[in-house]
Amino acid sequence: MAYTKILTTERLILRKPQASDEADLFAMHSDPEVMRYFSEPPWQDPSLAAGKLAEDIAAFEREDYFRFAVTLKATGEYIGSCSLFSEHRQNRRAEIGYALARPHWGKGYMQEALTALLEYAFVERDLNRLEADIDPLNTGSASALERQGFNKEGFLPERWIVGGHVSDTALYGLLRREWEARRLLVE
Repeated sequence: MAYTKILTTERLILRKPQASDEADLFAMHSDPEVMRYFSEPPWQDPSLAAGKLAEDIAAFEREDYFRFAVTLKATGEYIGSCSLFSEHRQNRRAEIGYALARPHWGKGYMQEALTALLEYAFVERDLNRLEADIDPLNTGSASALERQGFNKEGFLPERWIVGGHVSDTALYGLLRREWEARRLLVE
């Protein structure tokens, strides 16, 4: 059964990835500034985008993980991705990840996308805990998580080696009860 879940916000649509996202996905993942804190170097080979999309589409349909394409509601333009992965059903836990094309930084799009992703994770997937693994030098990502209510829970030195560069990990977590309490305050 093909999974067709679509999440919407005021300005965005989060949908299953599609082949037409290939050029935009490659542009984003080949940008050294976007990839600065990723666990892989910037892409050099455009064929990586087609392979990643095929993998993501298949995983989405199997419900193995969900890498939503983040698009502008007004134009349909692909501007990034927002992911729910490493879901552990027995413990109702998963990880999140996200990326946004540089021309769209600083406009609040990722906060909108994350708000929709968290609701999907906690309400529709019935998860109890979400986790995020970021480079501690990525202050923008840390700020995005903290604005959503995530707490810094740990630090793992020298966890990743990307392009010969060793980097640390800051671990963030958010419990469903904390998310629900924050939602009540906003409503």
